This record gives sequence, structure tokens and C-alpha cells, in this order.
Amino acid sequence: MKNPFAGLFHSRDKPRNAISAAPTFFFGSSNAGKSVNPKNAVQMSTVYACVRVIAETIASLPLAVYEETETGSQRATDHPLYRILHDEPNPEMTSFVLREVMLSHLLLWGNSYCQIIRTGKNHIAGLYPLLPDRMEVDRDSKTGALVYTYTTTEGNAVTLKPSDVLHIPGLGFDGIMGYSPIALEKNAIGLGIAAEEYGSTFFKNGARPSGVLTHPNTVRDPKRLRDNWNATYGGSSNGGKVAILEENMSFTPISLPNNEAQFLETRRFQVEEICRIYRVPPHLVGNLDRATFSNIENQSIDFAVHTIRPWLVRIEQAMNRALFADSEKAGSPGGRRFYVQFNLDGLMRGDYKSRMEGYAIARQNGWMSANDIRALENLNPISEEEGGSTYLVNGNMIPINLCGVTQLIAAAAAAEAAQNAPNRQEDSSQESPPKENQKKSPQRRRKPKKEEQADEPTEADTGQPV
Repeated sequence: MKNPFAGLFHSRDKPRNAISAAPTFFFGSSNAGKSVNPKNAVQMSTVYACVRVIAETIASLPLAVYEETETGSQRATDHPLYRILHDEPNPEMTSFVLREVMLSHLLLWGNSYCQIIRTGKNHIAGLYPLLPDRMEVDRDSKTGALVYTYTTTEGNAVTLKPSDVLHIPGLGFDGIMGYSPIALEKNAIGLGIAAEEYGSTFFKNGARPSGVLTHPNTVRDPKRLRDNWNATYGGSSNGGKVAILEENMSFTPISLPNNEAQFLETRRFQVEEICRIYRVPPHLVGNLDRATFSNIENQSIDFAVHTIRPWLVRIEQAMNRALFADSEKAGSPGGRRFYVQFNLDGLMRGDYKSRMEGYAIARQNGWMSANDIRALENLNPISEEEGGSTYLVNGNMIPINLCGVTQLIAAAAAAEAAQNAPNRQEDSSQESPPKENQKKSPQRRRKPKKEEQADEPTEADTGQPV
């Protein structure tokens, strides 16, 4: 007899018939007694705020296709994927909406799936998101390759090849499937759901604790008495009414007051607990208890580095693996190197004063020009005639291309001076006689003076005084 459950369960000792032997975490009941799944978890304000701030932040970052060249990287605007990823992945949605949906699936279900639509020439024509709760990932029993099976709204099962699916897994143990943060932390989220439900029920009952109605005699119809009491004094709309007890009845509260149950402290702690799950600073979800003017900027930068950047790297590497052909990847013989990258500069920007101080340092040290700075501030460039692309160095603020020429000229002049120094000493030694000869030379120098005096006429010759 054939086992009717053979197609439902996979054996752990046959990895070819299952994705892997890694443990699986399921949605369901938590220790607080509440069932937790992505649909009711996202109804919690803190979960919704964390998912929204991460999804919208990543969706708003610029995403483009780049090409590596000999002079550096540049945007490949002529690549077919550029328009799909940057502007319009399909005729029904924008790039922002697609990435927002992908991150919502990742943060709630732990996996994101997109169907890759290809043309007859194997070119990518579009991307369509797929619901993760309708996707099943398994291995082929013969080849061991991954098989993606998607169930449509009509109930039809569609089998997709791995090359036709952009699969971005979250945190997992096997590298193939990601785990849902909701399933992993369902106890913490279940406690938050229970606290919200308790608060709602408390105000539904008129903000009054439950208790016991005591009658001195036997009550014939206790159900009718209880229903009349709840209809008259129950509910937030009946709060503040004065109860009238007849026939010596008395009311004894039996529930714990909210201040003793630390209801507000529990709700406040659950906000921090859920923020800890998604690694979101509490001030981004509206909890400003520990936020100050001195640390809120550093917390925002920490959010960009430790929360957003890992998700960006995960998405970039998955897209580079699934969307580009082998001839367009690194290491391909004779191919062009293309890759997808987010621009995180917008999140790393500090306040205006800090940016200007950083630009001043970069400008004075010659590694940023005026146009480079204006491009980061979304300003129009300055023309070449006005020196917009000129790089300057500190000091006299001369163009950087003349800085090396000036040093070269100074070094050449110093070398020429050092070379001419011995020649000048030899010329000076030849022109000036030694000191010993200078002591004997006066007699020789006087002789022509005597001869000159002898040639001059004397008094005896002229008869006139000289």
C-alpha cells in the first residue's frame, strides 16, 4: 500500500529530497497564548514602524548599474537593466514600490522572490514580485537542483527554474532559505500582542477591574444578572456611571490593578524589544525616552551603517548573481564587468556645518574639486573656465598640476647651483694669487710707479715746480 503522506513529508536522511537538514521555525502560538503570524504581527504599531522605516529607507536610496573601466567605475546608463532597476521594473510599478515590497517580504517572511521575465534573446525585460507565503522551494529528486513552485490565486501550481527567480534570503542556517523574524521571535511579539489586547479589553470594560457580585440569597438566573450588569456598566462608553446594588448585593474586585501589574512598563519594554529584533533605534519609531540632541545624529548614522548597509549588501549580491550573464560578471574572458550598487551617501550625511567642514578639508588637500562638492550637494557645476574642476592644495592655493612643476624647477635649480659651485671656486683661485706672493709683490708693483715717475717732467727740466 502506498503511503498517503509520502508527498507531504521529507526524510531528513535524504538531502536530495529536501532543501537541507537545517531546523525550521514556524508561525503559531506563543508563550503568551497568542497566535503570531506576519498578518497580525504587522498590526502591532512597533512592528509596522520598524518594517516601514527599513523598507522605505532602502527603497528611497538611488540604485543604479555601474561598469568598471580602466579609469574607474561609471554609470552604465545604456545597459538594459539600468532602466529596470532605476526607474521601472515592470509596467505596473516603480522601482521604489518594488524595493519596498521586497523589503517588506524579507522583514516579515524572511525571503523575497521576484519572477524574472526574459525575452527570446535571454534579455531581462522586467521583474515581478511574488508572495512568499505561496512559494515552495524544494530539490529535484533526480538532479538535486532547486525547484521553485508558486501557487497562483486560481490555485494553479507554476514551476519556475532558479534562473527565472530573483531569490533574496534573509538570515538562515543553510544559505538557501531565510528565517522569518516573526517566527524566530514570536514569543516577544506575542507578549506585545497580548499586552495590547489586555489594554483594549481593560478600556472596553469601562477601565474597571473585573470582580464578583455577591448576593446574600440564592440567585435564580445568574446569567441574566451578569448580562444586565455588563450591559449597564461594561464598556468604555459606560465608564463613570454609578452602580446601584439592590437586595444587599456587594461588588468585590478580584483583578490586579494596572500599576501593580506594570502594564505601562511592559508595553514600553516590548517597544524596545521589537526595535532590538530589527536593529532599529527607538527614536525612529517615535520612542524618544533616551534620545538627546547630542546622540540622535550618531544614532541615525549607526542605523545606516549597522542596519541598512547589511541589507544593501545582501540585495546587491543577490542581484549581481541572478540578473547578469556570465559574460558580464567579473573574471569572464573578454567580458565587461557590470554590477549593481546602492548609493548610501545620502544617509551618511551629517548636519550642514559638519558637511561644510569636511568639504573644506577635502578642498584644501586637493582630493575634491568645487564641482565634486557641488555634485554631492545637488548644485549645478561650475564651468571649466572658472576653475570648477580644478584641484587645489593648501598653502598658496595653486593648481595641483603646477605644484609638482614648481618643486621640480626648485630641485633643478638647486642641483645646478651645487654643480656650478666647484667651478666658481676654481675660477676664483686662478684670478687671486696666493698670500705669500702677495707679500713679495709690492716691490714689483712699485717699479712701474718709479718708471712712471721718471717719465714725468721734473723741476730741473721745466723750470717750474711740479
